[in-house]
Amino acid sequence: LVLLLCTPACVSSKVYEWRDTKGTEHYSDKLHPEAKIVDIKPGYSFFTVKKVYDGDTIELHDGTKVRFLGINTPEVQHRDKLGQAGGEEAKNWLINKLDNTKVRLEYDVEKTDKYQRTLAYVFTEKGEHVNLSLVEAGLATISIYPPNLKYVNELVTAENKAEQDKIGIWSLPEYTVIPVNKLTPAGNSGWARVAGKIIDIRSSHKFIYLGFSNQFESRIERKWLALFPNIDSYLNKTVEVRGWLNRQQKHFSVLIRHPSAIRELQQ
Repeated sequence: LVLLLCTPACVSSKVYEWRDTKGTEHYSDKLHPEAKIVDIKPGYSFFTVKKVYDGDTIELHDGTKVRFLGINTPEVQHRDKLGQAGGEEAKNWLINKLDNTKVRLEYDVEKTDKYQRTLAYVFTEKGEHVNLSLVEAGLATISIYPPNLKYVNELVTAENKAEQDKIGIWSLPEYTVIPVNKLTPAGNSGWARVAGKIIDIRSSHKFIYLGFSNQFESRIERKWLALFPNIDSYLNKTVEVRGWLNRQQKHFSVLIRHPSAIRELQQ
């Protein structure tokens, strides 16, 4: 049984923005005394899809490359890079879904990523939210990048159900939980689920570190702390964290951007 530790951030679809006394911008789902609501205007132009790259990236007829917000699908094979389990299934599902239909894009706070791809929630002409449908079908995991929080509640709920029902990738051995003491440099890379007990919490100028062992830790950027419950509440909890494994020699870490990526495990 898993409890999602994201209650403070999963209460509203509104996105709030404010500046602290040092002039630093902050975003959250929670109302802050100095906050204002970010005005996110939906787009209603429809576009023809020219190409499907994988389960979460498409190209429109005008050459615009669109990365689906809030989700991540397994990689498909690229030249010398092997594909991941479930990648072709997600790509084929998306090809079939977008065949003979046009799409409209809804945006969030950030309009493009570092690769200059357009970031969007994609909807069909019939109003189907494709990002959400991929998660519901167990073909994608949620991947929340603040300050883009517009559909976080719906995406979290959909992933919880797909995982509970063991559909799609949630039925595959490649996506089972890895105990902290089973991490190995040769066998673990990419997106993963790692479970263990948080035995130490420390901080630096930029990050809060949740320590599991000498071999593994998770880190949270300070600028997103407003999304999380009291960090000290994680101490001595047995949790599962989800994200991309970063390895330096024999040491692993995972960057957590949103509380949906850390879940308390009931023992």
